[in-house]
Amino acid sequence: MTKQTIGIIVHGATGRIGSTQHLASALLPIINEGGLALGDDRLLPRLLLVGRDEDRVAAAARAHGVADWTTDLNAALASADHAIFFDAAATGQRAATLERALAAGKHVYCEKPLAPTAAQATALLQTARARGRKHGVVEDKVHLPGMQKLAALTRAGAIGRIVGFRLEFGWWVFDGRERPSQRPSWNYRADGGGLVLDMYPHWRYVIEGIVGRIVRVASAQWTALPQRIDENGARYDVAIEDSAATLVAIEGGAFGTIMSSWATRVRRDDLFTLQVDGTGGSAVAGLHRCHVQGSADTPAIAHFSVMKDIGADYRIGWSEAPPLRSYCNPYRAGWEQFLRHVAADAQFACDFSAGARDVAFAEACRRSMAERTWIAMPEA
Repeated sequence: MTKQTIGIIVHGATGRIGSTQHLASALLPIINEGGLALGDDRLLPRLLLVGRDEDRVAAAARAHGVADWTTDLNAALASADHAIFFDAAATGQRAATLERALAAGKHVYCEKPLAPTAAQATALLQTARARGRKHGVVEDKVHLPGMQKLAALTRAGAIGRIVGFRLEFGWWVFDGRERPSQRPSWNYRADGGGLVLDMYPHWRYVIEGIVGRIVRVASAQWTALPQRIDENGARYDVAIEDSAATLVAIEGGAFGTIMSSWATRVRRDDLFTLQVDGTGGSAVAGLHRCHVQGSADTPAIAHFSVMKDIGADYRIGWSEAPPLRSYCNPYRAGWEQFLRHVAADAQFACDFSAGARDVAFAEACRRSMAERTWIAMPEA
């Protein structure tokens, strides 16, 4: 067995996603296990952490046991020892940062969204193709155990022909007065913030990967909490939506709904749930669990009583979906696929074309709100 090294620049290494998910849960476990198996060989990542604040990036390097770090992005991009550039830094700066990485000859992998607009995302796709560079975007949600179980049920035909779906997501994010906010203030700024640009790119690949291809949308967005307090204790006006509701039409004629909000309190199975209804049954999945109800176990509900609670337990008749044979951390699963794509030219589904469609979905929803009409999704 031979071992080869591949250099990876991790930009945004001090952020929550970059540090806790991509480093601690994905890249470092691969390194600690001696690299990624590629046939009889192993591919060992060599990391270079990049951040703006010297103290924070140095602390992140120490915490993760990474020897190489810098605050100089230009120097990192000039390194001939690092073939891959990964970006998990600020959304508003992503398109320009990825353009620089591609110009430096790097293969590029990045968090969502790929860019603030579909036009910018498409331009990045064209640039990557023109330069012959490998490219990809993170699709972690589809690797969640609950979503994997749900996908297995739909693929196997366990719920029959799909007739509808319902996606619900969110929780209450404090505005900083009563309690500190659980999300950074940039999420609520016009430059790269907003729930739709943040989360709808994920909903696109989850829906199209499990339910069906999206053909058009009718959407509304609003701001439930118009003022918030930032990390420095200063009050500011929220410039972007924190809640959204969307009606989605998929190929074949079925419809579904998306309800997402940072201003809702949770009383459902999980913070993120997707229910898919079919002619043969229904299945509902959260982050980890998935339950299914077949036709034989579906209650024959004929009416309800306006005078008294009939005491029905609507959770009866649902059973746990079969467990997964194995489970890989969603972020690690994405990294393993991308590394195999770069090193061995393995197929990779979530490239920049998928990332551009993610942004097109978010853009279509915002257009629907502005124009008060259905908006068709691009065919490509």
